[in-house]
Amino acid sequence: MNDQDKGSFEIATFGAGCFWCVEAVFQSLNGVEKVVSGYSGGHVKNPTYKQVCTGTTGHAEVCQIHYKPDIISFVELLEVFWSTHDPTTLNRQGNDVGTQYRSVIFYHNTEQKEIAENYKKKLDNSGAFPGAIVTEITPFENFYIAEDYHQEFYDLNPDQPYCTYVIQPKMEKFKKVFSDKLKK
Repeated sequence: MNDQDKGSFEIATFGAGCFWCVEAVFQSLNGVEKVVSGYSGGHVKNPTYKQVCTGTTGHAEVCQIHYKPDIISFVELLEVFWSTHDPTTLNRQGNDVGTQYRSVIFYHNTEQKEIAENYKKKLDNSGAFPGAIVTEITPFENFYIAEDYHQEFYDLNPDQPYCTYVIQPKMEKFKKVFSDKLKK
């Protein structure tokens, strides 16, 4: 699905560390119809996971979030985005280190850009985080779907150690904070 085919959907593209975590969080939200893991922001066409993991392709692990703005707004997606990762660590989320794990918003239009920049500035000025927010806000240019085994990873592999020790605790915290925004 591209922006022209979206109908009543809009697309947000976020990188916030490992796409397995991002996907698990956003697919739980009411109004989100689909979340696709992939790669954006690099200079290599159709990169593989192995290539992206080298940190030399320029891509970030991202999720494209297909959502219904009449149910959940871009601002609400940003609230979840900034609350479920550390946007003050450059090229790192927990033990995941490298440019592919950077905090980034790839905006699809001027409105998304302005909303993201204003939200980031407001958060920085509020002192909500102990350090400056390093999240990149950059124009969307490309998206390459990750390999099939990366899609719906948490749902399909709940007993995998990364899911048990990293994603599950994040999901438990997320569900407590955002219980009013979850799918029923």
